[in-house]
Amino acid sequence: MKPAISVILLTTLIGVAQGLFLAYYSAELLSLLMILPNQVLVGSSWAGIISLILLVGGLIASFFHLGHPERAWRSATMWRTSWLSREVIALPITMGFIFIYTALKLTGNQQVIFSLGNGNQLDLAAVVGFFAMVSVFVLFICTAMIYTCLKFLQEWHSPLTVLNFVLMGCASGFVMASAMAAYFDPQVFGYISSAAIVLSVAALISRYASLIRNKNLRSPSTLQTAIGIHHPNIRQIAQGAMGGSYNTRAFIHTYGPSVVQFARRFFLIAGFIVPVLLLAISNEASVVICALAFLIQYAGLLAERWYFFIEAKHPQNLYYQMIS
Repeated sequence: MKPAISVILLTTLIGVAQGLFLAYYSAELLSLLMILPNQVLVGSSWAGIISLILLVGGLIASFFHLGHPERAWRSATMWRTSWLSREVIALPITMGFIFIYTALKLTGNQQVIFSLGNGNQLDLAAVVGFFAMVSVFVLFICTAMIYTCLKFLQEWHSPLTVLNFVLMGCASGFVMASAMAAYFDPQVFGYISSAAIVLSVAALISRYASLIRNKNLRSPSTLQTAIGIHHPNIRQIAQGAMGGSYNTRAFIHTYGPSVVQFARRFFLIAGFIVPVLLLAISNEASVVICALAFLIQYAGLLAERWYFFIEAKHPQNLYYQMIS
């Protein structure tokens, strides 16, 4: 498949946004449960603001992939059968909940909903944040299922695709949250950075498992079945047209094996291994190290998502083996 830069930016940006929100909201919940120090998290509102900016950035990027952006609203009408439509609905709902949560934090609204047994009080922002957390996971599932549901693309049609989207989004968000915690909330840095390491390692294992799986895939189709001629020796010498077509522009890439191999090695190292090593040597004062870990990881995730598309082999390419 040919990578679409707009979709790469969409999926990576909203993944970071979702993970960042989950990092700070989970820390807030653990504080309420007295598992973490029960203190006000200064970075919560900033996490909400940055999450919203990233979600909006991803949404804007997605419009560059549309032939007619003015008709984008129609994509939500097929929600009964289309995961893309469900994502289009889940994204603004998630943005809405995070916006309300952030607004309540910024305005200092501490309206108590009910009290916990340990003496802590659950305010309105925490309740709204819970619904935001649920919508974040729904958005993860909807985004991943857009690709997982495509049975004819064997590389994507696997539960590992969903797991990878969730783990990589959470890992990148938690790594960014580590830098924020080092600056705003050192008391929860240990939890967030440790979770970022665990999520990054889990994402590495999951993504590597998908690489092994995809390497061993064998297509059930051949050139003979693609064109309906069962002669043992078939060779395409022309596309059948003077120029290219949508099929050859959208589903066939022209990158050489060395480029693809470099991208695979780069995203495994930059996306997972380097951030884990940097976080392992960081502490509550290591804002720069954590920020560097996030920047390197995000560059790796861009390469990973690029490779995600390159790796998929569209069945129609059995027919279009030569481009005019």
